[in-house]
Amino acid sequence: MSKNGVLDKSLGFSTRAIHQGHRAADHHGALNPPVYMSSTFAFETAEQGGEIFAGEREGYFYTRISNPTLGLLETRLADLEGAEAAVCASSGMGAICSAIWSLVEPGDEIITDGTLYGCTFSFFRESLQKFGITITHVDLTRPEMLTSAVSEKTKVVYFETPANPNMRIVDIEAVAKIAHTVDATVVVDNTYCTPYLQQPIALGADLVVHSATKYLGGHGDLIAGAVIGHADLIHQVRLVGLKDMTGAVLSAQDANLILRGIKTLELRMERHCDSAEIVAAYLESHPRVTKVYYPGLESYEGHAVAKKQMARFGGMIPFEIEGGLPAAKKLLNSLDLITLAVSLGDAETLIQHPASMTHSTYSAEELAEYHISEDLVRLSVGLEAVEDIIADLENAFNAAYDATTVDFENQRRRA
Repeated sequence: MSKNGVLDKSLGFSTRAIHQGHRAADHHGALNPPVYMSSTFAFETAEQGGEIFAGEREGYFYTRISNPTLGLLETRLADLEGAEAAVCASSGMGAICSAIWSLVEPGDEIITDGTLYGCTFSFFRESLQKFGITITHVDLTRPEMLTSAVSEKTKVVYFETPANPNMRIVDIEAVAKIAHTVDATVVVDNTYCTPYLQQPIALGADLVVHSATKYLGGHGDLIAGAVIGHADLIHQVRLVGLKDMTGAVLSAQDANLILRGIKTLELRMERHCDSAEIVAAYLESHPRVTKVYYPGLESYEGHAVAKKQMARFGGMIPFEIEGGLPAAKKLLNSLDLITLAVSLGDAETLIQHPASMTHSTYSAEELAEYHISEDLVRLSVGLEAVEDIIADLENAFNAAYDATTVDFENQRRRA
């Protein structure tokens, strides 16, 4: 390890996730980095303070702008994403809003896919449009559609891949090349994959956003976000979007918890992926399941692109079942081990109903247009024994359909 704690990028992912940026000898031999619980930082002289404020000297002065604990986390996240810099935020939406407000002004256009996390969709459609920013939805799973849509007004192309909740896969490299023909900034939400499974910067993205609440933290005990990318853009996000527009500042305590979480990120993601592949195969073969949206299945339409840009296929499995909304509710209410809750990426397996929960900001027409059906449920496969996860699903299917088979048959007859 170098004297300043900076590791060579040729070292393994888990090695850098554990060690990057921290040298115990610089902190009284402390194995874990200290947590700087301070809102403000003292100056030795008035001249030093002025120089730090002016950006002429490195240093800390107020945690709303920077903090040593957050700085270490930002160093590690940037390294793991293969990027130049990062800035942390107090939530995933704080990260998204801080990034987007730094990039657009009235009269600009953002092009995005129609399938987005519900709060992101609401932010684009309701908040941004009120300030004269045009939101254009394009099917980004078909890059040729973007070619005909971009113009000089297009300042940002934004998408999730895999998308929440239905796992739509966007070809990052193809979309980035098209967006850059008009100098648009490409922003990719990489929450579902984490940098362990996918690295959008290497594929041409300019910024990556995360809800660090999810897999990066990994334990369901914090709310956090991050923006990662080119240094000049991150500087702008920090000093405009975060400092002046949102104030969505992450606490040092939560930054420390994420530092702890990413030490086991590789191990956890491997287990999430191992189990999800088994559960996806089980669901695909189940007679009551009509469709499984998992990019690791060869039957899934996004499989080829996912295989090209993802190391593995993640822990998220949306699936549709017979019987529509009544069946979905009965299935969810019949589970025992699996927890009915929103969020994802926890040690616990979580399940929820997007149309009435995380994506309830979509109208009924928008849900239909953007492929979020009423009988879609979203499963976040956790770290429990996979046999126990499948047994709980099997028991829930049996309980739900024993109670509803007659209702389904009557509905079919009426149809």
